[in-house]
Amino acid sequence: MTDEEPFEMTLSLNVLEHLGINLYSNVPSVLSEIVANAWDADAERVDIVFDKDEDTITIQDDGTGMTRKEINERFLRVGYKRRDIQGGLTKAKNRLPMGRKGIGKLSLFSIAGIVEVFTNKDGEKNGFRMNRREIRDAIQHKEAGTNSYKPEELPTEEMEFRQGTKIILKDLKRKQTIGTSKALRKRIARRFSIIGPKHQFEVFVNAEKITPSDRDYYKKIQFLWTYGDQLEIEKSCENLARAVEKRPENKINKQVITGWLGTVKESAHVRDKTDNLNRIAIFVRGKMAQENILGDFSEYGVYASYLIGELRVDGFDEDEKEDAATSNRQHLVEDDERYIELKEFIRKELKHIQSQWGVWRNELGAKRALEIPELSNWINALPNAQRNSAKKWLGRLYRLKTDTPEERNLLLKHSVFAYEFFHATQNLASLEKIDDHNLKTVLEIIQELDSLEECLYGQIVSQRIEVIQALQAKVDDDEKEKVIQEYLFDHLWLLDPQWERVESEIFMEQRVDRLFDDLKLNDLTDKERKGRLDIKYRKSSGKHIIVELKKPGRAIKITETYEQVGKYLSGMEKILDSQGIEEPIEIILVVGNSPQGWKNRDERRRFENTLKEHYYTRIVFYDHLLSNAYNSYKDYFEKKESVNRLQKVIKAIEELK
Repeated sequence: MTDEEPFEMTLSLNVLEHLGINLYSNVPSVLSEIVANAWDADAERVDIVFDKDEDTITIQDDGTGMTRKEINERFLRVGYKRRDIQGGLTKAKNRLPMGRKGIGKLSLFSIAGIVEVFTNKDGEKNGFRMNRREIRDAIQHKEAGTNSYKPEELPTEEMEFRQGTKIILKDLKRKQTIGTSKALRKRIARRFSIIGPKHQFEVFVNAEKITPSDRDYYKKIQFLWTYGDQLEIEKSCENLARAVEKRPENKINKQVITGWLGTVKESAHVRDKTDNLNRIAIFVRGKMAQENILGDFSEYGVYASYLIGELRVDGFDEDEKEDAATSNRQHLVEDDERYIELKEFIRKELKHIQSQWGVWRNELGAKRALEIPELSNWINALPNAQRNSAKKWLGRLYRLKTDTPEERNLLLKHSVFAYEFFHATQNLASLEKIDDHNLKTVLEIIQELDSLEECLYGQIVSQRIEVIQALQAKVDDDEKEKVIQEYLFDHLWLLDPQWERVESEIFMEQRVDRLFDDLKLNDLTDKERKGRLDIKYRKSSGKHIIVELKKPGRAIKITETYEQVGKYLSGMEKILDSQGIEEPIEIILVVGNSPQGWKNRDERRRFENTLKEHYYTRIVFYDHLLSNAYNSYKDYFEKKESVNRLQKVIKAIEELK
């Protein structure tokens, strides 16, 4: 056995392919690793410059820098374990170092083809260039077991900085993930809790300092729960609806959990173009270790869609214990005992927050609702038995998930209607107990019902006016007839406000459709068929209605019109007679052009009277259709002299900001 080849483990440059080139997926993640290295190097300032014209990203810090020996032993050595060799806190600033596995720097190759490094320590200047293509060539062409790559040495005469390290990323391959300077500041700010004067660590992106406000979520927080001293965070949350709840101290394996959990005012506030803010991020030694642990929980209600938070647990990274982070440093090991304990702690806190959130939102919602004088008066006018429940219901509206204040106002408005209907139902039930001497009470109940009906109809009219205005604004002359054709037949109120609902009579519609088919096939010329868009039968308010849409460019003749509508009327009368029905008929022609002779006032009057008296027919013009409908409903408001109490409440809600 001794003559055989001994067992031997070798390291291939393929490691770089897995741990470097494919390590990260976006620019902020990569830059965060370099910022973390600057922190470990006791830097006080880091400058990140993205030059779109030169297609480069430069990261420079004023840290300790590296000697030639340190470059080889630390930076260029894959898997350099800083904790084992250097140990403890950093020398100058006594910081807890973030680096541990020595592979974060390899992430540079996931966004850049060329990496240039310049560094100066105590006057010793060094520079070198690493090329991703050359590294790949070394992997493919050198003999198996190769474990080294020699970067190209660069001149250092033009290095101007006295201390620190400068890294230039060239040949960028993911330009689209960089975005604007503002977006980059935001994403880096969200990955660190140690940026700022408090920790003597400033980071700049294109000469603009990253500040806590760049995280862009503190102002959105409505309720806040804190763990440990979070005074700086509390000051940043300018729009809190109530005092911060300071939670008791909590520990995991003797390590204190600090940070905060909060809920935003609107669920839409946790939607972000670059990040998912509906999350609880875990920070270790000031750097994000896991972007979102909230996804590990499935037992939460609506409140969870408003949640956001940051918790710091340094116990996940202790020098004497096994590292709890995965290789890419973006997630924690899920079966680690510390992770399991953290989840249990968060689970209990979520239960507490859920109950508190419900109570606080109810109180806040009721308070906000009662700030509207009309709504407050409406609630006070309710019977005592309903008043408290109405307040609670209004408060609950603020717990419902809505994307905009307008959606919540709509819910508020409908809740008022619901209570009015409830009240009306109770009043109707009480009629059985009213005797002949209580006529006044009966009249009051009828008056309340009239008020409710009037307000509801006012809402319908208001919404229809909005629909008409939207149609007028959006359709041009070329599209108008198409829009009307698709909408008109099932919304006859555009033709006559009295036709509120289309009555469904399938049997009659089938009979009339056969009549139209016969007329189209047997009695109409090709020219007449081409001049028609469509013809439909509807019934509304007890009236049988035939609507024909003429093409806008089609000019109709008086004699042809008499003949055509005469056939419609005769056919419709035969169908009704066969059913023993005596109900009114109306025929409407929707046209684009005036009939021949229309400009002559006397001839037009004779034509209209003949159509109305003998054929029960009237003509409506495309251009006038929407404006006539608008004016008909507008008259409802203009002719109405008084506004009842319920309408005042609804109007106040609609105007609520």
